[in-house]
Amino acid sequence: MHDRTLQRSDRPDRPRVVILGAGFGGLAAAKGLAAAPVDVVVIDRHNYHLFQPLLYQVATAGLSPAEIASPIRSILRDQKNVTVILAEATEIDTAQQEVHAEGRRIPYDTLVLATGAQHAYFGHDEWERDAPGLKTIDDATAIRRRILLAFERAEIATDPAERKRQLTFVIVGGGATGVEMAGAIAELAKRALARDFRHIDTRQTHIVLAEAGPRLLPSFDKSLSDRAKHDLEQLGVEVRLGAAASECAEDHVMLGDDRIDTRTIIWAAGVEASPVGRWLGVETDKAGRIAVGADLSVPGHLDVFVLGDAALVYGEDGKPLPGIAAVAKQEGQYLAKAIAARARGEAVPPFRYRDYGSLATIGRARAVAEIAGWKLSGRLAWLVWTVAHIYFLIEFRHRLAVALNWIWSYFTYARGARLITGVTGADLDETADGRQAEAKALAPDAPAQPPPPSV
Repeated sequence: MHDRTLQRSDRPDRPRVVILGAGFGGLAAAKGLAAAPVDVVVIDRHNYHLFQPLLYQVATAGLSPAEIASPIRSILRDQKNVTVILAEATEIDTAQQEVHAEGRRIPYDTLVLATGAQHAYFGHDEWERDAPGLKTIDDATAIRRRILLAFERAEIATDPAERKRQLTFVIVGGGATGVEMAGAIAELAKRALARDFRHIDTRQTHIVLAEAGPRLLPSFDKSLSDRAKHDLEQLGVEVRLGAAASECAEDHVMLGDDRIDTRTIIWAAGVEASPVGRWLGVETDKAGRIAVGADLSVPGHLDVFVLGDAALVYGEDGKPLPGIAAVAKQEGQYLAKAIAARARGEAVPPFRYRDYGSLATIGRARAVAEIAGWKLSGRLAWLVWTVAHIYFLIEFRHRLAVALNWIWSYFTYARGARLITGVTGADLDETADGRQAEAKALAPDAPAQPPPPSV
């Protein structure tokens, strides 16, 4: 029988560090171990590292996926002590010190869990079909398809109620993702698409941003939350505060007792950690995060570390650290130093997070920023946001491509990634009007014809 166990290193003096996940935290840990006397194995179910903060721009046709993602092997190809495995982990055997991934058993001496988070629907997982979230490139391209198809369906719809449903977009969740999505859809509809259609006025698109809490961007200062709300309303977005989703369906969403007819719902209301807590058999909080020690190790499993969205880590103010890229990256850098120190037999200091600030963009020359006690908004905050995001992209060619793309879009209002992929004939035939509506919209004076039979 073929042995699918990845053999341990032939050099017993070089312990093996297995890293699950090549997001910000996992990649930072792997790169930080470049000079350490260890062998590193990076396992990810995707072959690319994703710059997730710009994922919403792929979903709204502002950037293409290739501009915000890089192959993991390409990033780590010059690091001789790293092996990359494309696989999805399904189990961890802590007794045997092995990771199980698609039939393979991968032994470890030290395990780093950087598996990120997934969408959370607060006990209503059935909502995911009609209210997709935004975590991966597949999510982004699927949402882009939904958004662009909504305008195409509205163009051929003859029923005014159906046309209104197609031109209504509801974003659930008023955090950074929800705010950025709402602003981007508003600019897409009211600027980029304004002259492209003949039978609809995309400037009449109705965009609703619903937040269950009392204000948007709860992690920001209240003055910046209020500014974000004001800027969104200037873009034509209807902001509803204290409005929790109570139902998501194919043709409507319920915000409390209020029904909004829509064909496009985007979920930005919550996330939960990947199932690493269940794999390890340890206790987690309501969001599935593992409460780790001061060195990010799992209590009872000192050879296992957790970082990023899967770790519950408290800051100096006693509050849990947010699930953002900056936290995961600093944790990954810290772990690399801690693992190298352990390999040398040195003491490991506790992890300390340095908060460099928070940024959120609302649209063209509109953003809010909180940096080192300074509160910025408007064009200056937008420039800071732009420079920061370009700087932190993983490769120079991505920085150049995104910078040129944004400069072009700023002066022309154009969106260069407006591609609807994977369309079948049924995609434009989903409304009650069907092919008859399409024919009438394209030739209004022609007599109505019965739709052809399905094949």
